[in-house]
Amino acid sequence: MSNKQRVENKRALERTFDLIVIGGGITGAGIALDAVTRGLSVVVLEMQDYAAGTSSRSTKLVHGGLRYLKNFEVRMVAEVGKEREIVYENGPHATTPEWMMLPFYEKGTFGPWTTNIGLRVYDFLAGVKKDERRKMLSVEETLEREPLLKREGLKGSGYYVEYKTDDARLTLEVMKKAVEKGSVAFNYMKVEQLLYNDGKITGVKAHDLTDGMVHHVYGKKVVNSTGPWVDEIRAMDHVKKDKYLFHTKGVHLVFDHIKFPLQQAVYFDTPDGRMVFAIPREGKTYVGTTDTPFKGELKNPTVTRDDRIYLLETIHEMFPNVKLLEDDIESTWAGVRPLIHEEGKSPSEISRKDEIFISDSGLMSIAGGKLTGYRKMGEQVVNMVTKQLKQETGHSYPESQTKHLPISGGNVNGATGFESFALASIHEGQRLGISENEAYSLVHRYGSNVQKVFYYFEQAPKHLELNPIVYAELMYSLEYEQVYKPVDFFIRRTGALFFNISWVEKHQQSVVNFMKEYFNWNNEQYDEYLEELKTAIQQAKEPVPQV
Repeated sequence: MSNKQRVENKRALERTFDLIVIGGGITGAGIALDAVTRGLSVVVLEMQDYAAGTSSRSTKLVHGGLRYLKNFEVRMVAEVGKEREIVYENGPHATTPEWMMLPFYEKGTFGPWTTNIGLRVYDFLAGVKKDERRKMLSVEETLEREPLLKREGLKGSGYYVEYKTDDARLTLEVMKKAVEKGSVAFNYMKVEQLLYNDGKITGVKAHDLTDGMVHHVYGKKVVNSTGPWVDEIRAMDHVKKDKYLFHTKGVHLVFDHIKFPLQQAVYFDTPDGRMVFAIPREGKTYVGTTDTPFKGELKNPTVTRDDRIYLLETIHEMFPNVKLLEDDIESTWAGVRPLIHEEGKSPSEISRKDEIFISDSGLMSIAGGKLTGYRKMGEQVVNMVTKQLKQETGHSYPESQTKHLPISGGNVNGATGFESFALASIHEGQRLGISENEAYSLVHRYGSNVQKVFYYFEQAPKHLELNPIVYAELMYSLEYEQVYKPVDFFIRRTGALFFNISWVEKHQQSVVNFMKEYFNWNNEQYDEYLEELKTAIQQAKEPVPQV
């Protein structure tokens, strides 16, 4: 998966595929992996970078859907909760269990009795394993685990397990596994038109944004899994929209752990009835999310001053001794949730369920859904595809193969095997001259693929402008993860723009210089991609004007 050989790679587009997947977020990646492992020929076309939309802008939790119990969405809790464990086992480097505290207060949304019952039901529905089942904590136990919590009116807390993830990394690992299994995939390939024969969809016209070339790509079936852009593709198909998307925006703020020394992940309700997470991660603490209607630019949702102030006030309410100012915000991100419109419901009340629409032309669109449920969504879509193909061709396909299939980087003998794998790999990294902390980060980012990163570290030229570890990560992402622009590397391959923005600022120039030589960019491309990165840094650090 390297864009250096993009011209040669595009020869693969000359065949007719069983399935064309429009959209390279987590849903598209999940569909591609499910389809290719059942024997279908698959191509994925993504107009930006993989995971550049919602799939890199979430709260970064593969969570079991506790919040859905509030809306009595029992089936969703049961399905999503069980999926969480599968996602973890198939890629333990990309997903990590995290004990979460749900404090309750006098006059709060949650009380001791309702929380206890709710978490007990949640454990049962989600099939939570014994050592991760909920506990109920007293006031003293609650404050011992998180002394920063507001003490006034505190009546105790519920304690249960969620799963942290790097959403973009999870998406990439699923996509890479699909490619390993034979799928074709291109980022920066924008579908601009749908192709038909006798009123039935037969393919797409795609514009390669890297070289301006236009390609006609043909397939027996076409799936639209473009997240916030689902309705735009449906509009190309002239679909009468009986149902349509309602976009909401979620915002997150990142602080240095020294400024906000949170010991324990906390899930709490706000005075206006929303639910917010505060989570320690990689020496930082991040807080989110908001849930407000969004009508702006889908490609680049940004954080306003009002967004920042709202979350700061929320933090001050729950953690009154944490005296944070706007200047303490290190980085931010905003994401768009593509929800299926439900009349008369507020953004936080609208269901997160997924739904599949099939138009008269045969275009299949999947909308809604959650990061956690990506594998099941892929299975559902491909079940429909294979059913149609069997009716049309008589060829049968097997059931889904992904339940026990490790994603890329996940060949570590599951969650229990990952511990010993990580320990041995960290020691190997140290033998090569990498510090323990840096080796730990690399192993937990790349899983079983870390050996390739170590190889590049060893091969790093002695007089290179790039730091050897930066060189190793960059070379791996260029050669194996289709990085094309600097923002791909700093945002979606490393997550550094969100959780280590000073590292981005320190290495941005040397990375862009190296990529110019690697891809043989002209000066105009170099200036454009450097400016794009600088804009991303600025938007992460500073609020944009309210529209």
